[in-house]
This record gives sequence, C-alpha cells and structure tokens, in this order.
Amino acid sequence: MLKNMLKATVLATTMTLAAGTFLTPAFAETVYNRGTAAESESVDPHKTSTVYEANVLRDLFQGLVMQDEKANLIPGAAESWTVSDDGTVYTFKLRKDGKWSDGSPVTADDFVYAFHRLEDPATGAEYASMLYPVKGAEDVNTKKGKPEDMGVKAIDANTLEVTLKAPTPYFLEMLTHQATYPVSKASIEKLGADWIKPGNLVSNGAYTLAEWVPNDHMKLVKNPKFWDAATVKFDVVNYIPTEDRSSAMKRFEAGELDSYDDLPTEQLADLKTKFGDQIHVGPYLGTYYYAIKTDKAPWNNPELRNAISMAIDRDFIAEKVWQNSMLPGYSMVPPGIEGYTPAMAKYADMPQIDREDAAKKILEKLGYTPEHPLKMEIRYNTSENHKNTAVAIQEQLKPLGVDVTLLNTDTKTHYSFLEQKGDYDVARAAWIADYKDPETFLGITRKASGNNYSNYNSPQYEAAMDKAAAAGGKPEERMKDLSAAERILIDDVGQIPLLYYSYHDIVSSKLHGFVDNVMDVHPSRFVSKD
Repeated sequence: MLKNMLKATVLATTMTLAAGTFLTPAFAETVYNRGTAAESESVDPHKTSTVYEANVLRDLFQGLVMQDEKANLIPGAAESWTVSDDGTVYTFKLRKDGKWSDGSPVTADDFVYAFHRLEDPATGAEYASMLYPVKGAEDVNTKKGKPEDMGVKAIDANTLEVTLKAPTPYFLEMLTHQATYPVSKASIEKLGADWIKPGNLVSNGAYTLAEWVPNDHMKLVKNPKFWDAATVKFDVVNYIPTEDRSSAMKRFEAGELDSYDDLPTEQLADLKTKFGDQIHVGPYLGTYYYAIKTDKAPWNNPELRNAISMAIDRDFIAEKVWQNSMLPGYSMVPPGIEGYTPAMAKYADMPQIDREDAAKKILEKLGYTPEHPLKMEIRYNTSENHKNTAVAIQEQLKPLGVDVTLLNTDTKTHYSFLEQKGDYDVARAAWIADYKDPETFLGITRKASGNNYSNYNSPQYEAAMDKAAAAGGKPEERMKDLSAAERILIDDVGQIPLLYYSYHDIVSSKLHGFVDNVMDVHPSRFVSKD
C-alpha cells in the first residue's frame, strides 16, 4: 500500500544539515532523521560495544529473540523455542521465510557460524564472554577448546540447538544483544574486512546499510527481503551523530532531527518549558561510573580508591549537574531488577561532611595533602554533561589534596582507548543493561571481560560470581550470591559508581511507536511519523 502511495508522488528534496549535506530520496519516501550522541565505530555485531551501535544494529540485524517497542521479548529470527526440563538445552525453530538481504535463506548454520566467530580469539570480540554460559564457549575463546565442541549445532536448516553449562535465567534476554546476531558467512569469506561497507553489508533485519559518511550520517534503507517488511513504516532511517547536545537541540527545533537520544541536562528546565511533552525522562537500567586503574600505582591501593569514591558528593552532581535527571549511585547494579537487592557502599548513609572527613584522614595517612597533592587525571568523552560532572569532582577533591586534571576525547576515541587497555588513572564510563539481570552489570568487571576497563582482578570476586552461576536453577539463591559478589566489588572499589541513569530523549510529537521503557530500546521498525 505504501509503495503505491509513493509512486503517486514525486518530490525532489535536498536536506542541508549543520554537520554536512546529503540527499533524501527522489521519491517522497518516509524518512526518520534519528539523532544520536555519538558516531558508531563499526556495524560488525561482533566488534561493537556501545548503546549507539546497538541502536543501529537492532535495525540492521535480527537475532533469535528481539525486543518490541516496550522492550518486551518477542520472536526474532526464531519463530518459537523450547527449553529442556533442566533448563540447559534450548531448541530454536527458525522462520522458514527468514532471508538475508541478498535473498538467501537465514539458516541454523548461520547462527552456528556467528557463535563460533564471536568466540574465536582472532575476532577480538569485546563481548565474547557474553556466550560463556554456552557449553564450551569459554574454552574456545581462551584457546582451550575447539569450536566444534561448543554447545551449538544445527539439527537441520531451521532448527538450532544450544546447550548451556548450567541453567541461565537471563539467556533469552541475552540473545537480544547484538553480539549474538547472525552474520553472513558467504559475505565475510568473499569480501573480508569490506563486508561491512555500505552496499556490501548483507543483513537480516528491517533495514540495510546504504551510506555511511563518518561524522555526518549513516543512511539505512528498508529491506524488502525482511520477513515482516510489510509492517515497517520508514523507507529511510538516517542516523545523524551530534555529540554537542546543545547543537542537537537547535537541530531538533529546526526540524533537522526527529529524535535525539540525550539532553544537555543543565538546560533541562528550559527544555521542558520549550518542548513540553516532547522531552522524555524516566527510569533507565543503567549505571554511570568511573573506571579506576586498579593495577596501576597508586590506584592499586583499595584504601586510596575508597577515599576518592567516598569524597565525591553524588547528591550535588545529581541535583546541580544533572538537574535531578539522574540519581546518586552507590552500587554497580541499579535498583529496579526484580528479586535483587544491590550491595551499596558502606558509607552511602553517612552525611557528606563525614565522608569527606574520613576521606581526608585516609589521604593524609597515605601522604597526600594540599601541599603534597595526589595527581589524578580524569578522562571523559565529549558531552557537556560529562565535562560538568568531571569539573564538579575536580572541585570537590581539590581541598582534600587531590590535584585533578581533565582530558576530553570524542566518544569513539575514548572507548577505543579503554577497550585497548590504555594507560590512565580514572575514566568516565557507563553500563546500560544488556538484559534485565544483575549479571549484566557485574559481569563487566570479571577478569576475562573485554569491558573490564579497570583491569580489576579478584579471585574472591571470581569465585563468588562462579558460585552464583552454579545456582542458576535456584533463582532466590542465585540473587543472594550475586549480591554477595557485588559486596566484594563495592568494598574493593573495583569501579566507582556515581549515578543511576534515567533516559532523557527528545522526541517529535509527530513520531509514534517511540515508547518509553527502562531499557530505552526503540527499534525503528516499530516507529512511524505523521
């Protein structure tokens, strides 16, 4: 129906954007200009790590299980599945009408290949540990086993069987993550590293990649081979990176952006007055934290790390810097996960002045005073919000004998540096739930995790996490074990949690299907525009 309507109207349109110029289609196709706060580093599902990339990949690919507009689980490339009585064997039935964008069928072998590729050490996947619950996956990733011994096999073209080491309650939720998406073996073997380029990328989602002009836009076009293409409303989705939040607000006001996934929070009151219900703020499963280099002197001293963490006035930062759009955070796992009680820092209920006094005594004992200050560098990625947070902490620590310097880089450079285990003191980071389970927040600080920016390495923590995993079939016991593991992490200050997230989006009143949810997940296939 939409196709016939489009044929009836021809409209040549040129859209000029502040960051550059690109042409919309010659026909009056429906276009979603989707603002994003950072540039994607890649569209290879196995080589991405940020929320910004996840949003794009959710449009390009489809895993076995996906999320709808409310972040509820729905069938994806698999139309159904069954689970064995002991909770360790999942059998997925793939859609017979599931196709790659080149028209070839999506098969169980595609998922076997993708899971093997994710665990292959040569891939260098940051999220390889995500599949560790799968039998044999960790052995492959750590070069102790063979891919063919992994618990993943194609029973036939449309049947995939996955065997886990132990019951894993969050396994289906985990499969919504981009690291578990299928990739086209034929395309990768034919094109090598060029398989992800516009025009080359073979994907199985609602859209395909048509253009990518770095720091300007990424153009996705509707995939006619997608099994549910008839319900996809937009013909084109342009992802437009704009790191400067204030500039993004101007572009939104000018009609250049239909939505944007962040706000300059120091302007929040004014933005609410100006844009009304187009400002969306609400609870979000995410933790804003500072990674601290636990394997580098003097930061390898837990007592020093604790003093720094204790001295930071989170209430001030939440209220003054973030305009109460964030909450003070004292645990890595944010509140809101059913059945779980986060392990809070022991000083969480102390008055701030008492915390500062205690921190000062520790620093003095370690030889740090205003006359002989501790040098500390904070790295952060481009954002007024991140800058203002770092400046506030700089001012809070100065009277205690901590001389803080700031280093800013763009988001792509910042996270690339952290992923490559660069040398630093303290660095801004954040973790948004990959699935609704405490493990997603605690697993990132495990020794083997590519997201363990702090290089935290605690045998006690590893043992506690292993114990929780072994209790997978007993939900209450597992949650208590996870909380005990978090207690070790928090007392060691393996990371410095600062704030609990809320989502803060700006969304045109012309958009429909952009539904607020605690995961801040908004697949473009469910969104439409007047």
